[in-house]
Amino acid sequence: MHPLPLRTALAAACLLVMLGCANPTRAPTAEIAASSAAVARADGAGASTLASMEMRNARGKLELAQRALVQGEHEQARTQALEAQADAEHALAKAEGAKARQAADALVEATRVLRLELERQGPQNSPTRN
Repeated sequence: MHPLPLRTALAAACLLVMLGCANPTRAPTAEIAASSAAVARADGAGASTLASMEMRNARGKLELAQRALVQGEHEQARTQALEAQADAEHALAKAEGAKARQAADALVEATRVLRLELERQGPQNSPTRN
């Protein structure tokens, strides 16, 4: 009789059982809350208008995550929540980029109008340099 291999096999079996019990799939409530907050931030930044497709995707995936959570499908809920958060962050970035472009365009137009006004007034009203 060889007690060492039996002990090793028994220890390995116990370890596998403990690992299986020690890490049950937890409900992804934190991930869903983070996704919901990301959707709200993006919506507050105007992403529903400026990045409507991304926001539709984010809201749809958040809804799927919430349904999966209710059905006990924690991994599916976690995956959908993380994807919803990524879509919401993409929508936020796209909305902020659109706002920056609009501001830059307005600045370019204001500069153009100012130059036209200065040209209209002629050289007598232009600032002098020392």
